[in-house]
Amino acid sequence: MQTASNVSISRAAGWMAGWLTLMVVIAVAGREASRELSVFQIMLLRSTLGLAMLWPLVRAAGGLTAMKTDRLPQHVLRNAVHYAAQYGWFVALTLIPLAQVVSIEFTMPIWSAALAVAFLGERMSGRKWFAVLLGLVGVAVIVRPQAGQIDAGQLIALASALGFAVSIVLVKSLTRTEAAVVISFWMLVVQSVIGLVPALMVWQWPSLSTWGWVVVVAFCGTYSHYCFARAMQHADATVVVPMDFLRVPLTALVGWLVYSERVDLFTAVGVGLILAGNMLNLIRVPAGGWRSRQKA
Repeated sequence: MQTASNVSISRAAGWMAGWLTLMVVIAVAGREASRELSVFQIMLLRSTLGLAMLWPLVRAAGGLTAMKTDRLPQHVLRNAVHYAAQYGWFVALTLIPLAQVVSIEFTMPIWSAALAVAFLGERMSGRKWFAVLLGLVGVAVIVRPQAGQIDAGQLIALASALGFAVSIVLVKSLTRTEAAVVISFWMLVVQSVIGLVPALMVWQWPSLSTWGWVVVVAFCGTYSHYCFARAMQHADATVVVPMDFLRVPLTALVGWLVYSERVDLFTAVGVGLILAGNMLNLIRVPAGGWRSRQKA
């Protein structure tokens, strides 16, 4: 019989499967939309269209009245940080190789875990740290970052990773009192307000085909964060965040299927390390640890 802890982790893994699927799809849709539109405009359309897409969940939760919150400053802070981190990531793409951006971005779980321990009181066992390390090594093997001195683009990418980490910790804090739909609702509202002026400054009407990609971006962007918030309600950030490592091999697979990007031996080895790290992170160890299991 499954324990409550195992059930919670299983539910968190299920919601993270939704997050990963939507994040992989949004990577393709975002690439296609960016062929015609600026990042500012894509981000604004994602938020405004996302509000309409989220409405069924808002209505089911009790309408706008149910979206009231006593933690508006935390919502604003979380989404300001998240918006800036997103923008920084796109800027870094224009300054340094993609491999460097991705490898630096995935230092984010290290910062998330450390911040969760420092500010949320979560426990970080040696096994969980080893799981995170395996994931980071797997990502490094896949992207194979080139050695060199840190330049402006690398610093921006690092700041972006730190921003994503802060955003994740703030989401976990919000899930203690706020429903996932409330977190998603305020994300869309706050980021729409933040992005309105920058988007209008570079506005152009999308073509019909680009509108299709924008709608996909909006749907995935809205419900991916809903899935992530639900996952955070079922497990600690130190359990949930390492699952996001799977986004790297999954994106590589989609790149191969959609864009004929080659998947080489390094990618296969990296995938294996990432899967091993995630499996290790999800295994529940008895209170006495591994030694008590061996003595039984």
